[in-house]
Amino acid sequence: MAAKAKHYEKMHDMLQASISTKVDCGKMCAPLNNGIPVCCTADHAVPVVTTGEWKHLKRTTDAWKKFKPKDKAGREIVEELHEDCRAIECKIAPFCDRNSRTLACRSFPFFPYFTKQGELIGLSYYWIFDDRCWIISNLQVVEKEYIKEMIETYEYLFKKDKEELEAFHDQSASMRRVFSKKGRVIPIIGRDGGYFKILPKTKGAIVPAKLSDFDAHGPFKSEKAYAKAISEEGGDPTGHSLKDAGV
Repeated sequence: MAAKAKHYEKMHDMLQASISTKVDCGKMCAPLNNGIPVCCTADHAVPVVTTGEWKHLKRTTDAWKKFKPKDKAGREIVEELHEDCRAIECKIAPFCDRNSRTLACRSFPFFPYFTKQGELIGLSYYWIFDDRCWIISNLQVVEKEYIKEMIETYEYLFKKDKEELEAFHDQSASMRRVFSKKGRVIPIIGRDGGYFKILPKTKGAIVPAKLSDFDAHGPFKSEKAYAKAISEEGGDPTGHSLKDAGV
């Protein structure tokens, strides 16, 4: 059983909240990505939707087109897609309206995290973006309304699509393996907005956490690192500050 277009219409209505109403996180990473937020280009990750969501998008917005691979890596992504999935690309990034965004766009960089016992306890993030996505280093700006809407939306999805449920169980298990091997804790934003951490090499042990338990990454570790990264991208760091986010 797969979610249909009508189900995605409902889910898009359910997940309307912004990650933060105080910070535009795209403005923090854009200076490091040719002026475009990392999540708005197919250069970092090719957007993939199910056929159900693709049908919904085609009848509600002109913002999307089928992704056309430009290299071997892109061709492999398309060739390896599940038969119920489509690779797409945004035509109006980074100026899209929220109603045109896919479920993945609204969720990025977060995903619903399942414990080893199968409980959805909150949100974690796609760690391969931790050196490019500012908000991963600033979880304190993630607001409760967003957390609530995202979890409720995905719980609805899981009732309609068992393969999606299995996919996020697998994603959570993969994160445990990777982080345990590296000796890193997994940051979790709980359902109520509190924080937890999954300890490495403990078979997924969960303990309460503080923001100070979580590391900043890459160019977002310090003002010096941020300015240096902007300069290396050929930009002018003047006028760009991590303090612009008010955190």
